[in-house]
Amino acid sequence: RTFLMSRPELGLSPSRGGPLAKNTLFLVELLPPKKRLALRYLDQGGPRPRRQARAVVFFGAQAEPNITEFAVGPLPRPSSYRPLRFKGGRAIPFAARPMTQLEYELLHRTLAEAMEPLYRLLRDTTGFWYHNCSRHCLTFSDIAPRGLASGERRSWLILQRFVEGFFLHPVGLEVLVDHRDPDPRRWAVQRLWYNGQYFSSPQELAERYERGTLAVARLAKPPFQQLFSSYEPRGRFATGTPTEVHGAKVCEPQGRRYRLRGNRLEYGGWSLAFRLRSSAGLQLFDLRFNGERLAYEVSVQEAIAFYGGHTPAAMQTKYMDAGWGMGSVTYELARGIDCPDTATYLDAHHFYDTDGPVRFSHAICIFELPTGVPLRRHFDSDFQGGFHFYAGLEGQALVLRTTSTVYNYDYIWDFLLYPNGVMEAKVHATGFIHATFYTPQGRRYGSRVHSHVLGNLHTHLVHYKVDLDIAGTGNSFETMDVRFENISNPWSPGARLGSRLGPLTAWLGSAWHSWGSPGRGGRWVLPPPRHPHNVGLLLSPGNGPNPAPVPRRYHLAVTRHHENEPTSSSIYAQNDPWEPLVSFEGFLRNNETIEDQDLVAWVTVGFLHVPHAEDIPNTATPGNAVGFFLRPFNFFDEDPSVASRSPVIVRPLDPPTFSQLEIQRWTPASPGPCVAPGPFTYNGTYRQE
Repeated sequence: RTFLMSRPELGLSPSRGGPLAKNTLFLVELLPPKKRLALRYLDQGGPRPRRQARAVVFFGAQAEPNITEFAVGPLPRPSSYRPLRFKGGRAIPFAARPMTQLEYELLHRTLAEAMEPLYRLLRDTTGFWYHNCSRHCLTFSDIAPRGLASGERRSWLILQRFVEGFFLHPVGLEVLVDHRDPDPRRWAVQRLWYNGQYFSSPQELAERYERGTLAVARLAKPPFQQLFSSYEPRGRFATGTPTEVHGAKVCEPQGRRYRLRGNRLEYGGWSLAFRLRSSAGLQLFDLRFNGERLAYEVSVQEAIAFYGGHTPAAMQTKYMDAGWGMGSVTYELARGIDCPDTATYLDAHHFYDTDGPVRFSHAICIFELPTGVPLRRHFDSDFQGGFHFYAGLEGQALVLRTTSTVYNYDYIWDFLLYPNGVMEAKVHATGFIHATFYTPQGRRYGSRVHSHVLGNLHTHLVHYKVDLDIAGTGNSFETMDVRFENISNPWSPGARLGSRLGPLTAWLGSAWHSWGSPGRGGRWVLPPPRHPHNVGLLLSPGNGPNPAPVPRRYHLAVTRHHENEPTSSSIYAQNDPWEPLVSFEGFLRNNETIEDQDLVAWVTVGFLHVPHAEDIPNTATPGNAVGFFLRPFNFFDEDPSVASRSPVIVRPLDPPTFSQLEIQRWTPASPGPCVAPGPFTYNGTYRQE
């Protein structure tokens, strides 16, 4: 920041305050090195790649405003910068830029002025209004995409009562504001929707109300306590079992079994580096098991939610959360709730729509989690009331977690590492549903969840990049399908057998490696992603946003690695989905071979969410989690978790009496007591340093 702000030719001004028509530094994050340079350093003892930053600059003060991305370096003391180019060399339209705090402040002023003629209507029907409102204020949620074609910047705003959980308090008024012009004095309200009817101006709506010809919706005064959108307890469980005492907790009775050195994480056979990028979220790099690289990168790319509805805001809503700073809204994780008390908590620094780095306390947590089910076990019965042996290995996984609170929704992002060489990527959806004002016509598009609230039907889709390097970068991809085969029974002439040959799955790996063969090969399996509800990813393109910016059509797509295809989406897709700068379809249409190449798997997971009354106050995590696994297949000669010293084996010494048992274990006989930590604390602030 200091280096770029000092360059007179850029003419940069502070982001906060002042006009929109200025040049500002919007985003700074670390730019990954080219993969070939990183591998040369990691594997061949080559030079350490020089590091650079990615800097996004809004040039709003020019006659033709634009956005330019720069590579700035070398770090940590930069001395030069150069423009970064998107694939195809296209320029970034200024209208595609993400929203900023300054633009929201100007939008608020525009709306406050436009709502003055509606003061009586809003006061009489909601008890809240927009200007000079003290403790009875309205607020708004904005919808995207912002318009119907590239270059537009017209946002539908849902007006809501500003109470706790305001997302669930729409008042029946939605307003379309054109805010494309850099001069907010030229912004204008173009349309309004109130309680099922459209109006061309606030004055028209106000006149209809004054004449008494408007169908109004009067809302009850919200209570001061136990508001339906709050977390305050209400009601009782029928059994009367206690909830006012602490429940089960995770503990580490003999200390941590993982090692953290900077951003390098080690656990059992696993090692990896991780980062939290402001634009899109968690990235894993150099993922290894027992020293052998399995993946160069596994990362979150995009999260989208496409809605249906009867109101103009609802029918327009197609959220693409990378365009809302999905990786930068990583607020404080609450100890003992968001992560176990015993977790390691890490801060994150983001430079996103700010005038200096902002520290987000406890934005990441790392912890070992008892899975509650053994990793493997067997009871070997003698079928006479006794047994030959019992053996079991308790189930545990290391969890790397962060969250993204993208306005109403909270995404909980997890990567889990299991001792048997399995990695799981998982995301839970929680937070407030995106709700609109209830009308009878809206019931086709959702559920009535409160007196005047409609929970709108929507599809969540999340995209991951999985750059697997199985025994090197020369990998291939194949699938195995299910079929049945009728064969003659070799031991009973004339009889037929039906034999199932295999499950539907996908493989990505190097040449076949059979048990005991020399050299290193094997496969890693991407089983079909887990979806809690059936959801088809082939959505109708219709006349809406081009489906190209988001990879929503494919559960799994495999492409060759290219340095100019680092991500499947961008921070600009949300506000210009019609002519996307990153078109994932273009990754697939070049007809390249994917045999024995450096391959990248792109995985889409998702679910259909039909909101219901139980989503009040918040959507719960059970049943609303999706993800995928990476599993070894003939990569090892046996389950690699046999290296763990945590199994227990029980053998009878005197069958058939079974009065003496040999208990064999490699850990202390008792785990010891769990030490209770101090009282719960929370700060919740994130401030520029």
